[in-house]
Amino acid sequence: MPRKLFRYALAPMLVVALASVTACGSSDPVETETSDVSTPITISFFGSDANPTWNNMQDDVGKAITKATNVTLNAEYDVSGGGTQKIALMTASGDYPDMITPKGSISKLVEAGALIDLTDLINKYGPNIKKVYGDDLARLQYSKEDPSIYVLPTNAGVGQTSFDAGGGFEVQNAVMKELGYPKIETVKDFEKVLKEYKEKNPTINGQPTIPLSLNADDWKIQITVTNPAFLSTGAPDDGEFYIDPETYEAQLHYKRPEEKEYFRWLNHMYNEGLLDPETFTQKTDQYNSKIASGRVLGLIDQDWDYQQAENALKSSGMTERAYGHYPVQLTTETKDRSFQDIGAPVGYGIGITTSAKDPIRIIKFLDWMSSDEAQVLNQWGIEGKQYNMKDGKRVIPADVQDMKTNDNTNFVKTTGVSGYTIFGVHYGDGVKDPSGNYYTTNFPEQIIAGYTASEKETLKAYGATTWKDLFPQKDEFPVKPWGAAYNLPAPDDQEYTVNFQKGQDIVRKRIPEAILASPEEFDGIYDEMVAELSTEPMKKMEASYTQMIKDTVELWSKPVTAK
Repeated sequence: MPRKLFRYALAPMLVVALASVTACGSSDPVETETSDVSTPITISFFGSDANPTWNNMQDDVGKAITKATNVTLNAEYDVSGGGTQKIALMTASGDYPDMITPKGSISKLVEAGALIDLTDLINKYGPNIKKVYGDDLARLQYSKEDPSIYVLPTNAGVGQTSFDAGGGFEVQNAVMKELGYPKIETVKDFEKVLKEYKEKNPTINGQPTIPLSLNADDWKIQITVTNPAFLSTGAPDDGEFYIDPETYEAQLHYKRPEEKEYFRWLNHMYNEGLLDPETFTQKTDQYNSKIASGRVLGLIDQDWDYQQAENALKSSGMTERAYGHYPVQLTTETKDRSFQDIGAPVGYGIGITTSAKDPIRIIKFLDWMSSDEAQVLNQWGIEGKQYNMKDGKRVIPADVQDMKTNDNTNFVKTTGVSGYTIFGVHYGDGVKDPSGNYYTTNFPEQIIAGYTASEKETLKAYGATTWKDLFPQKDEFPVKPWGAAYNLPAPDDQEYTVNFQKGQDIVRKRIPEAILASPEEFDGIYDEMVAELSTEPMKKMEASYTQMIKDTVELWSKPVTAK
């Protein structure tokens, strides 16, 4: 069986009708009794990400979806996040749910023969899916060797324009206000702010002040400990690799000398007593509990990771203890690339498995979820409850906006608003529907309306209206020719997989060791890690990844030919 890689064709260079993209060996879908949308049906689903707001469709939006489609979802979500272990069990047993969001495990499912080619189903039953993607639908082909469409990318919106920042380095608004809103561009600026405030405020709410805490619980070590090493040294997010923009050569990003200096800074923070000593032992709930207490001054994280804790701060009246986002770099010689353009969205999404008894009914459901009606329902909620129409515009009432801002977790759980985006392709922020309203509620006016008074005060002090205003904008960088590498499932040959995992094991052992070591021990530990990541098997693994990137760039630069 040929090795299969996750590749797509470059949309701007194509005008290819989906009908011309036909998978080899596909057969016509068979209509069944339940294919009739008037017949109630339960569809089983597995989501690879945890979903603490899932309410078994007993929320406002969920009930409206069932009423419109006669579909009830029997959903299971991976509480640990990632889905890797659960999907491995599925492929071993051959027992799959009807639908699945496999994240990075798509190659495993394809090799196991577990996913249906959606091409014919979309052609016959997916007018809304085709409308949203248009000619870009040709990008969804799995690889040059196998141009089937196994997954509908639903994790990102088509035509997305991000209007706000949710990552970077975070500092409590109360801290910045007390210190007179100092300039914060480098890690040393960040460190100075945390240290100075702690010295003035050794306790908060009767508990010891924590200058900086990170979440290293399982895979989240990548989000708050290791990913910031490349983000703060001018590299874009390509997962575990740094890809040379000129040669497309890939290497594990930890080998970059500048990243060693970033981890040296974390080592310094630990030895200065500014980094939470429980960073590498605490669980996510402990991390969030500390944040919710109001005593953690700084974070290096993405807001989705600590959102529940921040919502708890707001709902308990400590809005000034919530966080602002800053594009902090190791030195002033680089720029944060969080907003570098990756092109049209491809990658993670939803597929239909070979266990599904009625793929036609499922694709009809996914297509309805991709309609204008469903997108407005999912993003805005029920007219008269979560939004009103005023002079032709959708407007969120003040009490609803307050709940979204200060108790978002409960808001999503009870209303279902934004809780069903993975079940349909959809437009991103900044795209307007035929009525002239935005499909999503994430547009500048609404984002600003959702800020607390403390956030607005901080932003005003920096001459900004949104957190994104503080970051380098996408027009400062070229479009990445390979998109986002973390969306491309890696080569699935066994040798690559084994060595990549060995690399992960090395990193997850050595990085904490280096950070928690004495300053004198740091170089020895870090250099030993780099040596362990530079063996011939590791270099061969990197070469395989390099070839995948080069093949992707080549494929995206050529018109797609039908199979």
